[in-house]
Amino acid sequence: MGRRRRGAGLDAKTTASAVLRLVSGRMQAEWRGTPFYAMALGGPRSDGLVIAPRDFRPVDPEIGRQILLGRMTLAGATLEIGVGGDPWDIASPTRAFAVELHRFAWLPSLLAQGQKGAEEALRLTLDWRRLFNKATPFAWSLETTERRVFNLACGLKRIVGQASEMEATALVDTLTRQARHLMRLNPGPLRRAERLSVVALAGAALAGRAGDRLAASALPRLSHALDIAVLPDGGLKSRCPEQALELLFDLLALDDALLQRGREAPQPLAHSIDRLTQAIRFFTLGDGRLAAFHGGEAASLARIVAALVYDDGAGRVQEELPYAGYHRLTGRSLLVMADAAKPAEGAWSLNACAQPLAVEITCGADRLIANSGWSPEAHSPQALRLTDGGSTAAVGDGSAGQPLSGLMAKGLGPRLVGGPEHVEAHRNQNETGVWLEMSHDGWVERYGLRHERRLFLDPRLDELRGEDRFEPVEGADPGARRTPAYAVHFHLPPEVQVSLARDRRSVLLRGPSNKGWWFRNDAPDVLLESSTHFEDRLPRRGSQIVLKGPVSASDGARVRWKLTPVDPADPRAGGARSAAAAPVPEVFR
Repeated sequence: MGRRRRGAGLDAKTTASAVLRLVSGRMQAEWRGTPFYAMALGGPRSDGLVIAPRDFRPVDPEIGRQILLGRMTLAGATLEIGVGGDPWDIASPTRAFAVELHRFAWLPSLLAQGQKGAEEALRLTLDWRRLFNKATPFAWSLETTERRVFNLACGLKRIVGQASEMEATALVDTLTRQARHLMRLNPGPLRRAERLSVVALAGAALAGRAGDRLAASALPRLSHALDIAVLPDGGLKSRCPEQALELLFDLLALDDALLQRGREAPQPLAHSIDRLTQAIRFFTLGDGRLAAFHGGEAASLARIVAALVYDDGAGRVQEELPYAGYHRLTGRSLLVMADAAKPAEGAWSLNACAQPLAVEITCGADRLIANSGWSPEAHSPQALRLTDGGSTAAVGDGSAGQPLSGLMAKGLGPRLVGGPEHVEAHRNQNETGVWLEMSHDGWVERYGLRHERRLFLDPRLDELRGEDRFEPVEGADPGARRTPAYAVHFHLPPEVQVSLARDRRSVLLRGPSNKGWWFRNDAPDVLLESSTHFEDRLPRRGSQIVLKGPVSASDGARVRWKLTPVDPADPRAGGARSAAAAPVPEVFR
């Protein structure tokens, strides 16, 4: 076809931009470590704290109770500091632990312990200020500062209630300076709305001119950032459902803070809360958790409930987010979420995954088919962002896109490049069921193939039929006409039990409810392989069904599959490994 694949070869201008940003970033880091930068963060002092904004996120009081006993558990790692110990002078067990520690992620749980928790929070916060009041690359990075300012803005009023007048003044000044610093950080558009909402929140919490100036500076910019980041259907430009959830939490806190101050929230803020709420309802699957796409996890049920605390649920859940590019297929107990658009591009793609047409499927309250749930918070390999990390099809040994690495990633971040340029989706729905036909061109450049995925959900039979086609593209570069193999991946969460029938083709799945589902197909090879699934930013070992077969250079390939409930009277459901299975039925008639 003679086209140059987007992102496959970065031009000189983009390379120069990456180098410039890398050099500029290092110069800024050095500048922030000078006394002159500390002076630049000066300004009118705050008169104290006028309100305590509400964080709508659920709190685990056990984390705070353990801290009072001298044990800190963050990001899946534990540090024994002893009662009254100092975690700031002890090496953290993992980098993820250090990030959560400096984000003050422990603060809400500690404050849930009442006065003793507030006293310990005061001690830990004063100790942090003693060591890190000067801007340093890690402690004052955007990665740690944004969340720390949020947690301090919500919790500092209770902390200073235990402090002397001198200590209270010092801590309020520290929050003010950190909020000003956060306002100066500008790594790109991906989290701009979150950053500005946190600055505005701190401004609402702080009394006097210092707080007023922060809020007056941040709120107009936040309105503009929300107009860009939040799409008309409530999805985000990054296309990450969990990021939408976390932004909603931040905006709810800011809206509450402005209400406490007797100030009217800007219209873009109110509209974004409404849109994000509707999107979270859309992304919530049958198990009450989010669909995990593009750098986000499923999130806990408690977080979903907390985010929807003000949602009356009166409106009908949409079946499509046309701007965000997702489709929802709803049956009697089956619920399917399909990614039907190309990944985010440019600076919005830092967390995007090269997994076009991926699906997640719940059967009742059981999530049977999922994606890996990779997120940047997991501090895990970027390879999980590749095509085979999602429940979709891969061709050969490649990926339909990949994150930047090396010098380019240091300058521009791990943006996703080389993904599909065109993703199409067509939906039809009537009394017989829902049809969804999707396709993308992510394999045309390398193999001259278009991946087409067709889904049909039959609500009467409560079954899902799927078909993946690999169609040769007329006019493709002859050099791309190779004969690779395809691999269609279906990742299973760790709690799903899986067994292969004697025919080595039919697969029996059981979720936590113990209800059985047959996964049948007509692939030449059916394999059960290991997989990685993330929960609470931690990897868990799962499994995956992989359907494999050859692709003809002239005819392409087709594989059909079907998910249907097990008949309670079916004797094969009790021992799939030793039982024979019925012939694979026609998936599409």
